[in-house]
Amino acid sequence: MIFSSVTEAIHHMVSIWENKLIQLPQTVITEKQNSQNRTVKQIVGHMVDSASNNTHRIIHMQYQQSPLIFPNYASNGNNDRWINIQNYQNEDWSNLVQLWKYSHLHWIHVVNNVNANKLDCEWISGSEEGNIKLRDMITDFRRHFELHISQIEELIN
Repeated sequence: MIFSSVTEAIHHMVSIWENKLIQLPQTVITEKQNSQNRTVKQIVGHMVDSASNNTHRIIHMQYQQSPLIFPNYASNGNNDRWINIQNYQNEDWSNLVQLWKYSHLHWIHVVNNVNANKLDCEWISGSEEGNIKLRDMITDFRRHFELHISQIEELIN
């Protein structure tokens, strides 16, 4: 598979982190905040949003005209709006962890089924990054995932 190093790494991290997340004390997941003023629950919720939005972009990029016009939920602080509107801070923790797990497992499934002929299709990100190719979006997802896992690790320690 084209992106096996990316999908295998994310699958491995999901496998390890599911139990770690479930076992965290309530005070750790709801009270400690990172430099973005996000709790562990809010970071996990953001990761769900990211998996969902990336899944939708990957799908759209395979059948719509390139470059794809699709909203960038993360620009201009909108990702914090998503976190607040969905109220991840008060979401049932075990449900949120399962949503996190399965949204990433589904992302892996979608990536493993990407049409290789569409990898040069582009998305207009609307940010300083400019247009982003499908192949680069998929590859960068691992970096983004690991960034948020490291933020969670910092809050745990």
